[in-house]
Amino acid sequence: MTGDEIRAAYLDFFKEKEHRVIASSSLIPHGDPTLLLTSAGMVQFKPYFLGEEKPLARRLASVQKCFRTTDIESVGDSSHLTFFEMLGNFSIGDYFKEEAIAWAWEFVTGRLGIQSERLWVTIFLDDDEAFGIWRQTGVPAERILRFGREDNYWGPAGDSGPCGPSSEIHYDFGAEVGCRKANCAPNCACGRFSEIWNLVFVQYNQDKEGRCTALSEPGIDTGMGLERTTAVMQGKTSVYETDLFSPLIKHISRLTGNNYGHDSETDRAMRIVAEHSRGIAFLIADGVMPAAEGRGYVLRRLLRRAALFGRRLGLDEPFLAEMADLTIKQMGPVYPELIKRGDFVLELIGLEEARFDDTLVTGLVLLDTLVAKAASDVKCKVSGQEAFKLQDTYGFPVELTREIAAERGLAVDMEGFEREMARQRERARKSQKIEPMGIPSAEAFGIAKMTKATLFTGYDTLRQKTVVAGLLVDDKLVDAVKEGQQAGLIIEKTPFYAEMGGQVADTGEITGPDGRFPVEGVVQLPSGIIVHRGVVAGGSLAVGDEVEAVVDEARRLDIARNHTATHLLQSALRRVLGEHVQQRGSVVGPERLRFDFSHLKAMTADELRLVEQAVNEKVRQNLPVTSAEIAYKQAIDEGVTALFGEKYGENVRVLRIGKPPVSAELCGGTHIGVTGEIGLFQILGERSIGAGLRRIEAATGGGAEAHIIKEREDRLAEATARQEKAETKRAEAIELEQARGQVEQLLGRVETVDGVKLLASRVPPSRPETLRQMTDLLRERLGSVVIVLGTVYENKPLFLSAITADLVTRGFHAGKLVGKVSKQAGGGGGGKPALAQGGGRDPASIDRALKEAKDYINQFGK
Repeated sequence: MTGDEIRAAYLDFFKEKEHRVIASSSLIPHGDPTLLLTSAGMVQFKPYFLGEEKPLARRLASVQKCFRTTDIESVGDSSHLTFFEMLGNFSIGDYFKEEAIAWAWEFVTGRLGIQSERLWVTIFLDDDEAFGIWRQTGVPAERILRFGREDNYWGPAGDSGPCGPSSEIHYDFGAEVGCRKANCAPNCACGRFSEIWNLVFVQYNQDKEGRCTALSEPGIDTGMGLERTTAVMQGKTSVYETDLFSPLIKHISRLTGNNYGHDSETDRAMRIVAEHSRGIAFLIADGVMPAAEGRGYVLRRLLRRAALFGRRLGLDEPFLAEMADLTIKQMGPVYPELIKRGDFVLELIGLEEARFDDTLVTGLVLLDTLVAKAASDVKCKVSGQEAFKLQDTYGFPVELTREIAAERGLAVDMEGFEREMARQRERARKSQKIEPMGIPSAEAFGIAKMTKATLFTGYDTLRQKTVVAGLLVDDKLVDAVKEGQQAGLIIEKTPFYAEMGGQVADTGEITGPDGRFPVEGVVQLPSGIIVHRGVVAGGSLAVGDEVEAVVDEARRLDIARNHTATHLLQSALRRVLGEHVQQRGSVVGPERLRFDFSHLKAMTADELRLVEQAVNEKVRQNLPVTSAEIAYKQAIDEGVTALFGEKYGENVRVLRIGKPPVSAELCGGTHIGVTGEIGLFQILGERSIGAGLRRIEAATGGGAEAHIIKEREDRLAEATARQEKAETKRAEAIELEQARGQVEQLLGRVETVDGVKLLASRVPPSRPETLRQMTDLLRERLGSVVIVLGTVYENKPLFLSAITADLVTRGFHAGKLVGKVSKQAGGGGGGKPALAQGGGRDPASIDRALKEAKDYINQFGK
């Protein structure tokens, strides 16, 4: 059987057992902060096991995309994988051990036809119940082995969650495989036995402190690794020899000229490139972007590790996009997201590989130097500081440095590396301003479970008469609140939209017979309770009070305009830029909207113009905006856009714009009735927010009009300023030309006093700058001279004195001279020996004051 046939056979088998088949969830776990990536089939069903959500059915089956980061450095041997497919069947409080074991045995021996003599079973130490059931299926007692917690107890996916004892089915490749010891048995690491199916009996819930409590309804969580099962079915001891990997291995052989199976180091490098190529394609298709931390760092590690081992195989040119393209073609029919985002996947891989290629050679040379240095050192360690530099400057993940060092028998100082990383994180933290979340605490989540879910009526009305169902002060339930108290108000029905899905919360007021409560914020808890936040503005409110909740209508409409415009924006971006565009986040408020999306480069001015025009065209068409609740599967089959990585229930709300729709998205937000109500859409800016991520900010309606008015006023002010500047320059040029003519006239007024040339003269009204230009020209023409010019500037006397260098050497001082002259005009002045300025009060005294210049020279001569 091929891998595709095994996958289909599994789902068909459990359909017959009345299981509902659920599509694989994203590799990005939804709403589970304990997980970096989806690592097991049970992850998407965790809320069902915990009783937080109602399951779509009690019996479920899936083929789940999984990724385990713990195995990255182990990839390269014959069995380890990062990305793999997990076949799973699940019981949410329905069947338990007896059915799970019986069906597993039926599928393996019946549908797959695996010889029962080849199968062994392991159980938890004290699970006598499982032992008895396995014996009933016909498994001999000697092939049922008991193991402890390390091997046969399944912990939670993350640091908390459902868990319980497990039972595993192992396939025996035969005594001629592996260590060949007489006591070889399942869980021996020699490779003789392969675990193909793990049945977890979910009986407990483990909290973050490791405490376990019994679940009210035990369940079943099973996982059958497709790759391992395929190896068994195809008679291979390595997953890399199956049809799931052989096309990739063969392609690497063609690219490099190396034959698989002839050299262990070459084989290892080929397995790494093949395995990582699959993982890279799936991670990007599910929305992971290269980054310096988190999921993005995992992706970057895979990209760069694959690139490095490709280089070792002789691949000097980029090749990873070609490998990913093969994965897309091979697995796209099963996972359509690969095809849908294929172009984006390939483009991003090409960019990231090229970015690493720029520093790869330099980094390898530096790494070789560091390794050689460490080898000669008594500690035999690459320092943490050097490892950090390799990562920070040259893009070498520290795990890659550690792996290369280990190949040469060396270590990396990881403590030193972590210290450098901590310093970098602290620098980054200080450079960021972090806003508080403003959501209720964990205690409030627990309290709210005691209250009925709030009915939201805000799609149909902005006013709602209702009853106070609960009051929270410091996240504790109270009976009443009074004026001045900060509180959380829970009502049975509410028209207030809670902050979620990127849309900000409504504001407004809740009034009762004895009190008034302005609503400043609204949040919805996982249990469906909606909490209204604010401070009691007058009187008091008590549980059981009849109240009226009124939403701020003008603000709600502004938010609705921006939200509907966000849907039109996404549709326009896809038309202009391509189908690879995916929403990666949004904030919809009353003043403006913010939309984050996947795109690899800055948008051009033409692209921004086309997007803006496309949105405004739909606004002018006044298209109807309608919503309907339908089954999730139906929505997806109809091509409705879903938010990447979001988890949806069985029924979803679909928001359509136009008939036929120009936009159809899953959305629980509030919207306008027709697009014409948007009025106007304007893009305010577009920028990068990370590798492959862009952000557009825009405004609609009054916000867009205000922005246009401000832009027009700014342009007008700029034009006026430019005009005034040009006019000033023109006036200054005219004034300078007039000054030049004035200089010619002044040359005729020079007189000699005690052997010193003196020019003391009144000139037409001029600016100080013009007087300085005149004195510069006069000094140049006269060579040796004492100059004092007087004029009227801003209705007051202005004097400027300039003395050539030869006379300054003799002791003449322009500052003293202009001070003496200015004093006669009722003012004062001073400055440097060669140039000084002064002023006065009486313009009529200018001519009399200038006569002081001759007296100054006469007195100086004496």
